[in-house]
Amino acid sequence: MSKPQTPANDSLFEAPPMGEQERMVEAILFATADPVSITELTGRMPHGCDPAEALANLRKRYEGRGVNIVKVGDAWAIRTAGDLGFLMQKETVETRKLSRAAIETLAIVAYHQPVTRAEIEEIRGVSVSRGTIDQLIELEWIRFGRRKMTPGRPVTFVVTSGFLDHFGLENARDLPGLKELRSAGLLESRPPPGANALGDAEEDDDENQSEMFEE
Repeated sequence: MSKPQTPANDSLFEAPPMGEQERMVEAILFATADPVSITELTGRMPHGCDPAEALANLRKRYEGRGVNIVKVGDAWAIRTAGDLGFLMQKETVETRKLSRAAIETLAIVAYHQPVTRAEIEEIRGVSVSRGTIDQLIELEWIRFGRRKMTPGRPVTFVVTSGFLDHFGLENARDLPGLKELRSAGLLESRPPPGANALGDAEEDDDENQSEMFEE
């Protein structure tokens, strides 16, 4: 006598109740500094769990709270509610500012990605030192993208999920306009004398512009 077959879509293990799954997702997001994807949640949680549903439930439960569950690219994280960001100002104030060359390069990558180094230089109107790009990569705010299907197949640059997370963005389409960038201190209110809209009148000098930060 043959044994009854278990349907292929039935799990051998019963998944925890949804309330328990929500607690698991909450714990993982709380303990992890970097955003966590659904795939990563699935790999950490017991077999049969549905982290996507648990996330949806948690997101509703956190609406209006001091912290929210937000989407960062293809991942999720617990972050301070946007309207309470001023309370964190003391903890988030940087003692050093990005150099003008670095800010301009980062802005061009964010708004024109995927973009090659030659295209960055064309938009800025000046050359870009290798040090500026290297240090933006070290900060994990930009990364290499796909090579462009043009002669020489130059490499492109795109912003990272770390960049999106730092500025509280779900994706690059949520980037602010010039007014918001200036109010956030990421752009000067007025360009220095003799400078064009995005670049200085002269080329970046490797010795002077390779520094990522201004003291």
